[in-house]
Amino acid sequence: MFARIRKLFGSKKLNEGTKIVVNCEKLETRVALLENGSLEEYTVERKNDENIVGSIFKGIVRNIEPGLSAMFVDIGLEKNAFLHFWDAIPEALDSGLEEIQRGGRKGEKADEGGGGRGRGKGGKGGKKRIQSKDIPDLYPVGSEVLVQVTKGPIGTKGPRVTTNISLPGRYMVLMPRNDQLGISRKIEDPKERARLRKIMGEKLTIPEKMGVILRTVSSGQKVRYFVRDLAILVDQWKEIEEKAATRKAPACVFEEPDLIERTVRDVLTDEIDEVLCDDAASAERMKDLVGVISRRSRKRIQHFQTNVPIFERLGIQRQIDDAFYRQVWLPSGGYIVIDETEALIAIDVNTGRAKNQDKMILQTNIEAAEEVARQVRLRNIGGLLVIDFIDMKSRRDRMAVYKAMKERLKHDKAKTQILQISALGLMEMTRQRLKESLNITMNEPCPYCQGRGRVKSAESMSVELQRRLNSLLSKAETPGRELLVIINPDIMERLRTHDGELFVELERRHNARLTFRSDATYHREQVVVADAKTQKEIRE
Repeated sequence: MFARIRKLFGSKKLNEGTKIVVNCEKLETRVALLENGSLEEYTVERKNDENIVGSIFKGIVRNIEPGLSAMFVDIGLEKNAFLHFWDAIPEALDSGLEEIQRGGRKGEKADEGGGGRGRGKGGKGGKKRIQSKDIPDLYPVGSEVLVQVTKGPIGTKGPRVTTNISLPGRYMVLMPRNDQLGISRKIEDPKERARLRKIMGEKLTIPEKMGVILRTVSSGQKVRYFVRDLAILVDQWKEIEEKAATRKAPACVFEEPDLIERTVRDVLTDEIDEVLCDDAASAERMKDLVGVISRRSRKRIQHFQTNVPIFERLGIQRQIDDAFYRQVWLPSGGYIVIDETEALIAIDVNTGRAKNQDKMILQTNIEAAEEVARQVRLRNIGGLLVIDFIDMKSRRDRMAVYKAMKERLKHDKAKTQILQISALGLMEMTRQRLKESLNITMNEPCPYCQGRGRVKSAESMSVELQRRLNSLLSKAETPGRELLVIINPDIMERLRTHDGELFVELERRHNARLTFRSDATYHREQVVVADAKTQKEIRE
C-alpha cells in the first residue's frame, strides 16, 4: 500500500504540502484542507442540508421597522429575511431616480468576495442623496426586491440579506448592481496591483453599471483567464435576471452551488499541491469544473483509491476527533478550553503540564494563539471571542502573542478583527459568522444534562429524592401509603452505602413504606415515583 502511494505522489511524503481531501458518501460530503499534514479547515455538507448563503431570491417586503432601520423580506423560507436599510441603499441607486448622481468608479476599496458599497453622492449642484430614512418610501410594504443571502439562519434568527448582489467566480467577483472596481487587499505587491488595475481598465470589457473585484488568486494570472471568467459571470447574471422577470415572488432565482463546486471555485488555488477524492465521478466532475478555467489544475485532481476510508487512511479522522473536544492539548504540555455560548465564545489557556516559567509561559501562549486561530477555522466559530491567556508580565511578550495570532489569522477567509491583550491577560476578537458552527450543526444538546455538560451527583440526587418523598408523603390522604421508587443504579448504590437510614427515618415519620428498584436504562437524573399497589406514576 505505502509503495503504491509513494509511486502515486512521487518522492514527496504523503503529509507534505497543501492538500484538499474530499470524502463523498451517500449522506454527506466532507472536505478537509491539510497543510503539511495538519488539518486546517473542515467542511461538511449533508444531503438534506440547505445552504442558502450566496443564493439570490426575489422577495416581498412584508413589514418595515423604522426603529431597527430594517425591513423583513419574505423569500419563501420559514422565517422572513432581515434587510437593513444600509444594505438596501445600493439597489436604491439603480432605481432610476434622476436626482441621484453616481460616484465615479473607485479601485482598491474592497476585500476579496465583496465590494465597498456604492453610494449616491451629492454633486456641486446639491443634488439629493439617498439616506436610510428614504428606504421605506422606495420599498413600501408589498413591493418586490431582489436580494442575496449574506448570512444564513442562526438559532431563532432568520437569514440576513442585501441588495448589493455579488457573483463570485474563479478569479473575480462580479457586482452587477455596483459600478466599483477593486483589488483584493491581500495582493500587496505594488507592481502586481498596478498590472491588475491596467487589465481592468484596458483589457476587460465590463458592462456598464457593473463592477468587478479581482480575488487574491488572480495575482500573476494571464488576461485570458479574466476575460473567460467575466464572460461566464455576465452570462450567469443574465440568466438570473430572466428568472427574476418571469418567476412570481417569493422565489429563488439563483442557488449557491454544492460543496464540490464551491471547493473548486474558492479553495482550489495555485497554493494547493493536489486534490484527493475517493469518488471517481466526483473527481471527474471537479476536473470538468476546473478545466473550464485552468487546464493545468486538472492534473492536480486525482481519484484516490483505497480500501480504508480516505479520512482514516490519511490520519484526518483522528485529527477531527481530537479537534472537537472541549479541551485541546498544546505541544508544550499546556491546553486550551473552548466553551461556546449563545452570545460569545470563551477560550481559557492553561499551563497544564508545562513548567511555570516566563519562557515556558510565553511559548504556551504563542502555541495557544496559533491553535485558537486554527480551531476557529476548523469549528467555523464566529461572533465575539474572548481568550484568557496565561498572565505575562512583559509587554513585549504580550505583543509577541498578539503578532502570532494576527499572523495565523491571515489564512482565515472569514473577516476577523483582533484587539491587543489587555493588562488582565484578555484578548478580544470578532470573526465573521455566516452560518452555525460545526458544533451546533453536527451535535444536539444532551438529553440528560440539557446542554449543561454536567449531571447531578449521586449525593445531590439523594437529597432531592428525600425532599420529594417528604413532600408527597406529607400530602398523602391516608396513612400507611406504599410508594415504589425507580432510580438509576448509581443512585441506588448511594442509598445503600450512605443514606439508607435517612429513608428509614422518612418511613417512620410518615408511617409509610418505600420500595426502591434500580433500572439500568434510567439516566442519572431520572426518577419515577409510583403507587406500589396500582403501579401508576405519581406526578406532582
